[in-house]
Parts: sequence; C-alpha cells; structure tokens
Amino acid sequence: MFDHPFIYIIEPGSLQFDDNEVTALRRYLLNGGFLLIDDFWGQDALDNMTYELKRVLPENKHTPQELPVEHPIFNKPLPIGRKPQLPNYRTGEQSQYTGITWEDHGPNSREPHYLAIFDDKGRIMVLMCHNTDTGDGWEREGVYHYYFKEFSEKYAYPLAINILFYTMTN
Repeated sequence: MFDHPFIYIIEPGSLQFDDNEVTALRRYLLNGGFLLIDDFWGQDALDNMTYELKRVLPENKHTPQELPVEHPIFNKPLPIGRKPQLPNYRTGEQSQYTGITWEDHGPNSREPHYLAIFDDKGRIMVLMCHNTDTGDGWEREGVYHYYFKEFSEKYAYPLAINILFYTMTN
C-alpha cells in the first residue's frame, strides 16, 4: 500500500477494517496517501463508512466535510460546475426514459455527496463519493451509447482527471 500514493475502495457499504488495517491506513493517510471511496449509497452505508474512518482517524479535526461545488475537484483543470450523480450503467441508460439516476437505498440515496477528510495542511486525505457510482463511468463506458455520452464523457472522465490532478498537485 505504501508504494502507491492513491488507493481506491468501491462498494464499502458494510466494510469493516480489522485492527491491523486501521493502523496501516492511518499511517498511510497521515504520511501523504490518498484514499478515494466510491459507489456506496444510502444513510446506513454512509454511517458505516464514517464509523470505520473514525477508527482510522479518531481526532475530531478529521471529520468528513461536504466539499463545496467551488472546490478544485469540480473545477480544475476541467470545469464540471456541479456535483454529479453518476448512476450504475443500467440505471444510467434507463435514465433517458425515467430521469432516475440514483440507486434506491432509502430516502437519503437520491442526492450525491462528496465528503472529504483533510490533513493538518488542508490537503484531502480521503474523498468519499457517496450516492454516486463514478467507477461505472470509467469501466462501463462502452456498454451503452447514451450512458457513455451522458455520464462518462460529461462527468466521470473529467472528475477522474480533476481528482488525479488534485492529488498530484496538493
């Protein structure tokens, strides 16, 4: 893990770190590592992930904070200008008829959230992309034409570039 400046966890809704993982992840993050968490939906999954991250970073200063749309992750180098909700590729393809871009995991699953945990220098250590499936925009772009045009090209690729640009320059 320490050989990589960027790690990515997907679908962590019921993830539980063991004590060794808590210790290793804390050391990794506090020494400059970056963790991207994606594709988890609803309040239960968010509560679980927040609980596990609190085990890793127990200090109150490491509480997840909602990123404003003005944050560089949404604007540099590619302007997105919003907090996109990227559905899974099946839901995304159907959204052209239904308008639905969320997975139904209760009432708190319809709005995307981008939550960050910062280090003492103001650098994002952890970025949680909640109620969105950014990864499907990267890995499923060739499955459906509408999904590719509406979600991969417009949001998933620019967001990935912005996240990588941010992590390499901060």
